[in-house]
Amino acid sequence: MENWDETPVMEAAMRAARVSSRSETLPKPDSPRVITVANQKGGVGKTTTSVNLAASLSRLGLKVLVIDLDPQGNASTALGAEHTSGTTSSYEVLIGEAAAADAVQQNPDNENLFCIPATIDLAGAEIELVSMVRREYRLHDQIRRGFLDEHEFDYVFIDCPPSLGLLTINAMTAVDEVLIPIQCEYYALEGVGQLLGNIGMIREHLNNNLHISGILLTMYDARTKLASEVAEEVRGQFGQVVLNNVIPRSVKVSEAPGYGQTVIDYDPGSRGALAYFDAAKELAKRGDYQPHPTTGPIGVSPEVYAQLDEEE
Repeated sequence: MENWDETPVMEAAMRAARVSSRSETLPKPDSPRVITVANQKGGVGKTTTSVNLAASLSRLGLKVLVIDLDPQGNASTALGAEHTSGTTSSYEVLIGEAAAADAVQQNPDNENLFCIPATIDLAGAEIELVSMVRREYRLHDQIRRGFLDEHEFDYVFIDCPPSLGLLTINAMTAVDEVLIPIQCEYYALEGVGQLLGNIGMIREHLNNNLHISGILLTMYDARTKLASEVAEEVRGQFGQVVLNNVIPRSVKVSEAPGYGQTVIDYDPGSRGALAYFDAAKELAKRGDYQPHPTTGPIGVSPEVYAQLDEEE
């Protein structure tokens, strides 16, 4: 007779129980961790990663905010936030027509999850910001001057458009940490070299604390040799800053935004939900990987940091 624990239905039920259980909590970080999720290549899972890591951490007892800086507003959709034109959004926050607190919306399914939505109005912000004072620091000035502490957010994820305009630069100057999702497919590293160069430029001229604290492999298809080759190449190039948990290619992950939900809420029993849940825990438990003076903008584990110090 078949062991019930090994059937697909039972496995899904066990995954759902892990993701949905509110019994597990994570300790709050000493200060808010503000993370930009960026990759100049489109379609790599930036928005999906932002909203699902945020939803996972909020289920683990942490207060989390997602700031949507992509005019498409997909993160806002996935978080069930109102984002029709005219809604107070990241656009009004950037151009100074509203305070960040006025744009925050609470998730209808989760009391710990919040969103500053993006509306189509944001599409024109790049042009409007050009002539503004401190145009590269508009978001920084809105969230870093008391807003985060006042509202006691533990984590903030900023979802960027797939380009390096003023919206992305604002996202990079408002944070210390960058998380890069990389898809396990052909041409995966295309654009990552350019992104590293841009992060280096921003570190040099606008934000000395900016660094890559995590790389997450997404759209991993275990059936293909290519996926494991890409994963090996990324780990070889970036080392321990790459999270151990990988996100599998998943229909449920793709479907969830269409229902105005994260995959964590839409189907907690799916492999994609559990993968994001475990990746979120890993990101939180290991803390912020700081770069060593010899590694440029790329963070390293505390053990590697100590080794590099000894070698100098």
